[in-house]
Amino acid sequence: MALSIGVDVGGTKIAAGVVDEEGNVLATARRDSPATNRESIFATIADLANELAAQYDVESIGVGAAGFTSSDRNTMVYGTNLDWTGARIADEIAARTGKKVVVENDANAAGWAEARFGGGKGARNVLVVTLGTGVGGAVIIDGHLVRGAAGFAAEIGHINVVPDGRPCGCGQRGCLERYGSGTALGVNGWELAKFQPDYAARIIELSGGDQNKISGKAVTAAAREGDPAALECYARLGSALGLGLADLCAVLDPEVIVLTGGLTEAGDILLDPVRASFAEHLTARAHRPEIPIVISTSGQEAGLIGAADLARQD
Repeated sequence: MALSIGVDVGGTKIAAGVVDEEGNVLATARRDSPATNRESIFATIADLANELAAQYDVESIGVGAAGFTSSDRNTMVYGTNLDWTGARIADEIAARTGKKVVVENDANAAGWAEARFGGGKGARNVLVVTLGTGVGGAVIIDGHLVRGAAGFAAEIGHINVVPDGRPCGCGQRGCLERYGSGTALGVNGWELAKFQPDYAARIIELSGGDQNKISGKAVTAAAREGDPAALECYARLGSALGLGLADLCAVLDPEVIVLTGGLTEAGDILLDPVRASFAEHLTARAHRPEIPIVISTSGQEAGLIGAADLARQD
């Protein structure tokens, strides 16, 4: 069985693992991420890969990282949280390991793992949406990962859901990630606390009494207690996210939508308003097959699993 190494590169840690053809992780290794030093990033990735390759006979290495990766799966055109914009990552790591290397956007890598081995297993048309600090995702059509002409496809968080809405880090306004992410959940809580402090009293209390420190975690904790203000925050988020997913389905027509990321830990508190809004906005709903919205089953190692599998299949 062909083995491959997957590397999940983040701003705080770099994780690597040996992955088989069934998506099983046979061994892992981790290091702190030297995010501000390009050469140290390359050296750390190579050290992890070489450490694992000394234990297993691996054929390839897949590197998943946040940012815009080139269509040739070599260059980081624009790195969003690491010092490697313009770097030819695959060439650098290949020179240090002697292995074939491919580079993939981290959301694409995690989405591929979910489609292949997780909540989308068995389907050939899958939309994977990552809900964390922002909103990302991956699109799989007819069993193929959609990268687009420049490699920038599936930037799901930057479709517009509120014209002239909240400003986004991408330079636009009203993007989905400003209304459908964990960060947006905290903003919803802050807005309620600012204008209706009595109504949002429990959210404020769980934020240490400071309205300016309200987070998505505090809102979620209150929502689990059944707090009306916190549930309203989730209703607002679900409304925006369901609308965005419905718009995407009008174009992509997937068999299943898989939600991943930290926000999904809220379970039905998140799913119920998302599904309600999705059903309300989905084009031709009564005439198309049901498109289930489910939560990820791949867990924390999805990024390295997907990167490894994509490298093996390249």
